[in-house]
Amino acid sequence: MDRRKFLTAGVAGTAALAAPHVARAQETFNWKMTNSYGPGSPFYVTGPGSPTEFCEMVKAMSGGRLNIQHFAAGELIPAFEGFDAVSAGTVEMNASNAYFWAGKVPAAQFFTCVPFGLNFQGQNAWIYHGGGLQLWEELYAPFNLVPMPLGNTGVQMTGWFRKPIEKVEDFKGLKMRIPGLAGKVYAKLGVDVKLLPGGEIFPALERGVIDAAEFVGPYQDRRLGLQKAAKFYYTTGWHEPNNVTELIVNKAAWDSLPEDLQGIVRAAAAACNVKSHTWCEAVNAEALDELVANEGVTAGPLPGEVVAKLREVTASTLDELAASDPAIKKVYDAFTAFKAKHDKWAGVSEAVFQEQIRSA
Repeated sequence: MDRRKFLTAGVAGTAALAAPHVARAQETFNWKMTNSYGPGSPFYVTGPGSPTEFCEMVKAMSGGRLNIQHFAAGELIPAFEGFDAVSAGTVEMNASNAYFWAGKVPAAQFFTCVPFGLNFQGQNAWIYHGGGLQLWEELYAPFNLVPMPLGNTGVQMTGWFRKPIEKVEDFKGLKMRIPGLAGKVYAKLGVDVKLLPGGEIFPALERGVIDAAEFVGPYQDRRLGLQKAAKFYYTTGWHEPNNVTELIVNKAAWDSLPEDLQGIVRAAAAACNVKSHTWCEAVNAEALDELVANEGVTAGPLPGEVVAKLREVTASTLDELAASDPAIKKVYDAFTAFKAKHDKWAGVSEAVFQEQIRSA
């Protein structure tokens, strides 16, 4: 009898200790996510691997314990106010691109893309396995934010120009919509750099408020109608060899989640990172063919001497930025060190393969 009492008491005690953990595990969380892109935007708002699908995945994977309501730009807050809103805890999440916060955190630009930098595979390798994510988290910690990749467009196009670019001097005085580090490079060549949300690009280009614009790639650009406002489409993609969609989470909200829900968020974000990129790879070729065959677009690479000058100015621009800010230097040094190692592998793997299929 004493033994049975002892065992009964032990089971009861264990149940009492476990109860708070069970209750916490079953708690329901209702969050809001904002976005820098407008309603209906493929990739950035809707479609495979989009923030909308991310919210659906998290709800399904969590059995309804984490419900995220998504708001496109302008539906809850303006396009470029997500960083401050999540930092303040006004909303729990935001989907955007880190280079939009260059005025607040200059080093953040490296976590979207770097001109003449890493491609999709290399950028993800750096972020997930080369210390990039830890640097990103460290950079955002003072703002009460937890960052992670949510998507990637892969290589983007140089953009749309109302007049052809035949020499470096053609950039001088050009008004161009271009964000991120590439904007600083263009500015050194005399470009009047503009930062506009996606929905404002076409009317600005059509009315001549800007002379050129960069957005994403053939599918996305055609949807905006940019081919109706400019006909010269340069495909070099030097400025954005990849482009990371950023997910930021309010730190206090993140810490309130049980570990399994945190794991679900990270897993869903990683899945969307791959799905969004493969979707872009699937739709861009047909869209480019359509633009050239039926929309009167002239598409092709920039002249070699122009690309060489852009590469030269990019190197000096990045060096100057690194010298001006310790945080930029820390990220820049880590990025370039990883890129040097990755380039060696890419040089004997992807580069060789591409050369062989071109010459086949």
